[in-house]
Amino acid sequence: MDKRLVIIDGNSLMNRAFYALPDLMNKEGLHTNAIYGFTTMLFKIIDNYNPTHISVAFDLKAPTFRHKQYEDYKAGRKKMPDELRVQVQPLKELLDAFKIHRLEIEGFEADDIIGTVSQFAEKEGFEVFIVTGDKDAIQLASDNTKVLITRKGLSELEEYDYNEVLKRYELTPDQFIDLKGLMGDKSDNIPGVPGIGEKTGIKLLKEFESIENLIQNTDKLKGSVKKKIEENIDIALMSKRLATIIRNIPVEIDVDDLKLEEYDEEKIIKLFNKFGFNSLIGRINSNQGNRESVDLNVKYLSFKEMDELIDEIKNKKYMTFKTVSKEGELLDENIIYLFITLDGENIYYIKEKEGILKLKEVLESKDIKKYGYKLKEDYIALRNYDINLKNINFDIVIAEYLIDATSSNYSYDNIAAKYIGRKVISEEELLGKGKKAKKYEDLDENTLTNYFSSILNVVVNVKDKMEDKIKEYKMETLFYNVEIPLIEVLGYMEHEGFKVDVKKLEDLKEEYTLLINNLQNDIYNLAGEEFNINSPKQLGVVLFEKLNLPIIKKTKTGYSTNAEVLEKLKNEHPIIEKISEYRQIVKLKTTYVDGLLNIINKRSGRIHSSFNQTITTTGRISSTEPNLQNIPVRLEMGRNLRKVFISKENYTLLDADYSQIELRVLAHISEDKDLINAFLSEEDIHTSTAAKVFNVDIKDVTSEMRSAAKAVNFGIVYGISDFGLSQNLSISVKKAKEYIDSYFNKYPKVKEYMERVVDDAKKDGYVTTILNRRRYIPEINSKNFVVKNLGKRLAMNTPIQGSAADVIKIAMVSVFNKLNEKNLKSKLILQVHDELIIEAHEDEVDVVKDILKTEMEKAVELTVPLKVDLNSGKSWYETK
Repeated sequence: MDKRLVIIDGNSLMNRAFYALPDLMNKEGLHTNAIYGFTTMLFKIIDNYNPTHISVAFDLKAPTFRHKQYEDYKAGRKKMPDELRVQVQPLKELLDAFKIHRLEIEGFEADDIIGTVSQFAEKEGFEVFIVTGDKDAIQLASDNTKVLITRKGLSELEEYDYNEVLKRYELTPDQFIDLKGLMGDKSDNIPGVPGIGEKTGIKLLKEFESIENLIQNTDKLKGSVKKKIEENIDIALMSKRLATIIRNIPVEIDVDDLKLEEYDEEKIIKLFNKFGFNSLIGRINSNQGNRESVDLNVKYLSFKEMDELIDEIKNKKYMTFKTVSKEGELLDENIIYLFITLDGENIYYIKEKEGILKLKEVLESKDIKKYGYKLKEDYIALRNYDINLKNINFDIVIAEYLIDATSSNYSYDNIAAKYIGRKVISEEELLGKGKKAKKYEDLDENTLTNYFSSILNVVVNVKDKMEDKIKEYKMETLFYNVEIPLIEVLGYMEHEGFKVDVKKLEDLKEEYTLLINNLQNDIYNLAGEEFNINSPKQLGVVLFEKLNLPIIKKTKTGYSTNAEVLEKLKNEHPIIEKISEYRQIVKLKTTYVDGLLNIINKRSGRIHSSFNQTITTTGRISSTEPNLQNIPVRLEMGRNLRKVFISKENYTLLDADYSQIELRVLAHISEDKDLINAFLSEEDIHTSTAAKVFNVDIKDVTSEMRSAAKAVNFGIVYGISDFGLSQNLSISVKKAKEYIDSYFNKYPKVKEYMERVVDDAKKDGYVTTILNRRRYIPEINSKNFVVKNLGKRLAMNTPIQGSAADVIKIAMVSVFNKLNEKNLKSKLILQVHDELIIEAHEDEVDVVKDILKTEMEKAVELTVPLKVDLNSGKSWYETK
């Protein structure tokens, strides 16, 4: 049919999306899950039904004629949640940008608008599709009108035309109104006839056709059904009137207004960016189909053809490039292609090793800027060809991380959609996912060249736009002097790795296995039976049914036996301590000992952890495979793991650790004189705090007081509540509040800072560090009390933790550069939180110590001095 109209019940679809999707918020704290769900459904409807015309009907707040007929109509219905209400107007703004017709009329519901428009459209020769979650609309089904009812969230639509209604209900669509009149509708508070449900209602209407006919023939009814109908005639008739959708409301309809037109692409991209719908931006062009695909000139270069390109790179002094590697060991020569472009349109690629080596001069040149995507991968891949990539200047992943640290997606397709509104194939679309995922080396040359040429084209086209954003956010120093140089540092550290003592690891494995077996036997003896200690269900039965320990917490599947529960039960039975110890040692053995043995590089005998620059929202670096920042050190057994990390022959490990860097940052940011003076006079900060909080002379501070003050100090940094502190110190909430109040009385500027930064976050939507690293905190404007408090804590902590991250990164870059400048054999191999570890040649230990101390302590200038603790040893354990 040439004329096809889709009418959407706006309120219904919004509600469905809101409750079907998890809560989403944009940077400014606007809830967006209903808008997102509605928009994805809109795209799906347009794709599947190809309408020529479209309209969205909305309810208005004002009472309708039904409220006047029946005062309790829709009474008891839950008020629209604030989180949904705030999305209504932005959605309407988006629909306007899509140039989609919308209708809302005071005194009438969206159903009535839909009923009227659909009837008008049928008469005009349209095929009509009504999209709603409300089954009342089934009465509108006909040969030319299909009612599409949303099911299973938003993923499925149940279609009803005239015949489908007959098949499903054995009633006509008109009779569906009578059915509603008899059985009522709880959601709209339509009473119906008490005691008449769907089954009985259908049976009655099959016999009597309508409520009116039924009422005239009650003498043919029997028993309780007869009584129910006769006693509720007025209610049945009123319920039918309330359930009837009006199809002749006074509204003028111009068919041309309903036409699906080419939408305002610029406005939609702007709104999608505002809402944070980067993944949907590419859909705009693919749906509208008015943008030509990018025409790239891709050319393979043989070894002999490379000279002209190399000369052009030297002349231009920049290049955008990307390596493609097959799977293999980190230290192997794995590159299968290397792509290069200067303008984003002419793409060249090289396959042979001799061609890659021919590029060594330009890749190592400090005069030629390198632009790209995930450049750390390229740095590491090239190291295996004895190529040390220099002058890394722009990586779109790092840029996007700084622009939006709260995002979880820094893929090139997402960046392309956000900055240039282009739909490009993603890595997942290229390779697939899960067990069936392909590898790059499995793909044909044409597919690979198209994909990676597209990446280079995107890099070239988004670079200027991203640079503008970095300038707007005043993050040039952070980007160009810290984060970009850090790519080389982290790539170098990954490639170097950390030597491990395999014999020591195997000894630990034996030791832990023996301990686990002994603990297992102890637990069995204390329980009086053997069971699976690793099964929370079986453990719960033993603890709470056999041993009759007090039940702390229940779950859907039984009793909770988590660490928190065991902590509360530790004095109830000796088995608890054994179980806690068993769990700790099992984790040490499986996660760390077995885990480390499995990932030792055969060629280097070292562990090559991956350092992640774009994972944390605070700016901290994280590591994976293995996570060297997460080795448990509270127990001596956990600390023993550090004994397996050793220096190679003729080298020693130097460990430089910032002393209380976050508290020093707090002193600097808050400008609190007492806190600053404590650091300037080199007092022990926790002892000094204890003296102030407990109102005692500094010489009278006990170890317990110092421990409590330490918890307060670090708790304040993390925006801790009195309840949180009470849990940490095992004291009453009242006592914890006294500690915090006393702290703020002694350090009033800290309290002022905390209040100021929360206010700024509410106003601006974000907080910044000393280098203008920005973190958006939409949670802070949430109506939800718990979420809002989380936002406050993030606002208080992020500038402190983020600034500390800035400092350690500056230090890393400075130390790395200094070691290179002096051409030393010593190498930076690890960063963990606030410490740097260098594998130093024995002849260079004193020089390296001086570099570490000098570069770390002068990384940034604060109102209090940065202090570094230095230790050395043959193992990581010895340095602590």
